[in-house]
Amino acid sequence: MAFQLDTDLPTPLAPLAWLIGRWEGAGVIGYPTMEEAQFGQEIEFSHDGRPFLSYTSRMWRLDAEGNQVEPLATETGYWRPVETAEGTDGTDLEVLIVHPTGIAEVYLGAVSGPRIDLQTDLVARTSTAKEYTAATRLYGLVESDLLWALDMAAEGQPLQSHASARLKRV
Repeated sequence: MAFQLDTDLPTPLAPLAWLIGRWEGAGVIGYPTMEEAQFGQEIEFSHDGRPFLSYTSRMWRLDAEGNQVEPLATETGYWRPVETAEGTDGTDLEVLIVHPTGIAEVYLGAVSGPRIDLQTDLVARTSTAKEYTAATRLYGLVESDLLWALDMAAEGQPLQSHASARLKRV
């Protein structure tokens, strides 16, 4: 499927145009506090004409045959490009993500071509949420697929690999 630029795209979103749409695929999740597992995922990036992207992601555990077994994670948020300081490469980015498990994250980062690097600036938790202190995310467009990786620091563990996936535009 060929990607076509949205002609109604607000100018500040141009560096993120390659993200817009729906993506599906699979990946692996693991952490010292959990058993490694395969998961399926769908992500959608959209806009309503204002200069930010809406973001939703759903993940579910897969069995050995690739069938959905149980929900793993859901998150929603907004991706906002901001003006970059004069003389710097790429586009600065603010990303806000919330989880139904009582966690809200604010990421700061940069878009450089088909690559996005993010790191948490703030993690807020409700009193019932699991301990979670920091994360980094990497997104990239590779051979027309969306690849991403998440490192996190949680439950007394240092920042380390937690999840990654390869998704195809649908």
